[in-house]
Amino acid sequence: MARSLPPLNPLRVFEAAARHVHFTRAAEELGITQAAVSRQILVLESWLKIKLFERRHTELRLTEAGSQYLTSLGQAFDLIENSTARASGKTKQTTIVLRSYATFTMRWLIPRLSHFTKRHPDVLIDIKTSVTPIKFRPEETGLIIDYGTGEMEDVVSQRIFGDVIAPMCHPSLLRDGRLLERPADLRQYPLLHSRRRRQDWADWFAHVGAKEAPNDGSIFENSSLTYQAAKEGIGVAMGQVHLVESELANGDLVIPIDRKLERSYGYYLLYPKRVRQDPRVIAFHNWITDEAVRLETPVH
Repeated sequence: MARSLPPLNPLRVFEAAARHVHFTRAAEELGITQAAVSRQILVLESWLKIKLFERRHTELRLTEAGSQYLTSLGQAFDLIENSTARASGKTKQTTIVLRSYATFTMRWLIPRLSHFTKRHPDVLIDIKTSVTPIKFRPEETGLIIDYGTGEMEDVVSQRIFGDVIAPMCHPSLLRDGRLLERPADLRQYPLLHSRRRRQDWADWFAHVGAKEAPNDGSIFENSSLTYQAAKEGIGVAMGQVHLVESELANGDLVIPIDRKLERSYGYYLLYPKRVRQDPRVIAFHNWITDEAVRLETPVH
């Protein structure tokens, strides 16, 4: 069955003009005249029977249809470019944007990222971090690592690991180095709180059946600072077990009472379904899944 494709040269011209939102700059990139750009856009609009640009005096804007078309075409041209480079043996580095939480990025992702770069040296990661909730924008084509339930329409959602929390402290804080027997024993130690996760202690105490959850104690701006304070012996932090694996392994932190709580939330890799054939997305998805399994962090 023959493909129903628009003329390819107007597609190339539109993609450049839409990226720049400027006909003259597109003409300069393509080595043609501005008039030629205008003609090619008219050809494509006529073939599609839709308007791709709104022209208001000297201002040029993409229509909603034009913006959506640019997103899809950009991915298609990236795929063609990358496939051509691989077929010709001329690999080219390309970049994909990843938005994630600062603590997750620093404590879990970056220590493992060299495994990805060794496997995929042609894919560069532009990492943007946040300490506030990350809002998923459907029009974006990058990746997000989110903390939540992972439930979202038209989005690929891959669970990385669950939210498992437990008390943790430096071993020198414990009297005679002995672990605690009862949750109530924690009341004799300073409790450390992360401003971004103030509910953690209350949830844990409720989980172990304690009647009251103390809210007093030092407060730190984020979890990373809270974990560092715990390592320094300042008090007992409520920590996410998967984010302090190295400290627990080397003895910088210990869990003084082995009563863990796993909540329904977790960390998820998210991206729009429309980019799931992007080779960069496939590479990162497969790598982060393998990494979680390899390091005995189950992916469900």
